Amino acid sequence: MNFGIDRLLDDPSLRKPLAGRRVALLAHPASVTRGLVHSLDALAALPEVTLSAAFGPQHGLRGDKQDNMIESADFTDPVHGIPVFSLYGDVRRPTDRMMDSFDVLLVDLQDLGCRIYTFITTLRYVLEAAAAHGKSVCVLDRPNPAGRPVEGSLLQAGWESFVGAGPLPMRHGLTMGELGTWFVRTLKLDVDYTVIPMSGWEPEAAPGFGWPLGERAWINPSPNAPNLWMARCYAGTVMLEGTTLSEGRGTTRPLELLGAPDVDSRALMRTMHELAPGWLAGCQLRECWFEPTFHKHAGRLCAGIQIHVEPPRYDHGAFRPWRVVSLAFKALRKLRPDYDLWRDFPYEYEHGRLAIDLINGGEMLRRWVDDPAATPEDLDRLVAPDEAAWLDARRDVLQYA
Repeated sequence: MNFGIDRLLDDPSLRKPLAGRRVALLAHPASVTRGLVHSLDALAALPEVTLSAAFGPQHGLRGDKQDNMIESADFTDPVHGIPVFSLYGDVRRPTDRMMDSFDVLLVDLQDLGCRIYTFITTLRYVLEAAAAHGKSVCVLDRPNPAGRPVEGSLLQAGWESFVGAGPLPMRHGLTMGELGTWFVRTLKLDVDYTVIPMSGWEPEAAPGFGWPLGERAWINPSPNAPNLWMARCYAGTVMLEGTTLSEGRGTTRPLELLGAPDVDSRALMRTMHELAPGWLAGCQLRECWFEPTFHKHAGRLCAGIQIHVEPPRYDHGAFRPWRVVSLAFKALRKLRPDYDLWRDFPYEYEHGRLAIDLINGGEMLRRWVDDPAATPEDLDRLVAPDEAAWLDARRDVLQYA
């Protein structure tokens, strides 16, 4: 199969709209061709493309920042001599000066299929800026490695943030190109927007179910996104960022793990199975121990759980990561009602609102966890209408089978 960048490089007719125009690229470390050449270098090698600027999202164009909420500075690319503007530094939205540096912006970002992944919000912001400045935006499409399944509640009005770009569920099942189309339509943006679609993407095909496993190399789109298994778990494990539990940052398996020094992982797994065994379908949980080298509980031995979604344990249609991790929270509350679970800190520079609520786009999940009378069936009843509504709402923007 070919990603959007590969099709642009292979087909001169797709490059005709770039002729005589200043071209900028929004990219990160996973923005590579099938030959593993970074898209910036590949575009710079085309004589008919005039590269005038580049942009980097969170973690930077080259992946220079390991941890969350660490800003990147603007710089001049030492190879190509063009300005590289940070959209996760002094600003999150492109400034007038940045917008004046190009005529058409190519967006080549590998997403993980989760609402909280900030590249989605950056896409929205550049589309809004392009509409205001009369610029063109073209997404070079890439796979959604989590595939087409949908899960989680829709972000509620008033809960928009840098980790909540709009009323999407946690696991949205769209590609970046499709998301751009959805933003343009729902925000009613008057912008010149195009997508160079992939060819040969089969999101329901085994064994990758969204990612062309065995055909394309996995490159970390952000430093703690090291493999496909993490991408599958992420729509659930990202919620751990809003808790005192470790999500495995500072280990070699970040965002596949959960745990803490004071957790009884065996009792936690047993209680999860007792509360909602059906929510654990499609994966296998394993009791484990790990010692983060940085971030939460650094240097301390944590008892925890690893969520295994590798073949042959993975069932793409059955696995629901948001429910798996929600169930872990519920089980911990049942075992230890007074456990200090919710982490209170400025998450993505938001003050006055709990991180877990920002992550979930509302207070519903936290309230369900903290209510001793609330059951898994109650959460299903709350969330199912949102999931059904999103399946209907996204239908018109799907570009692939």
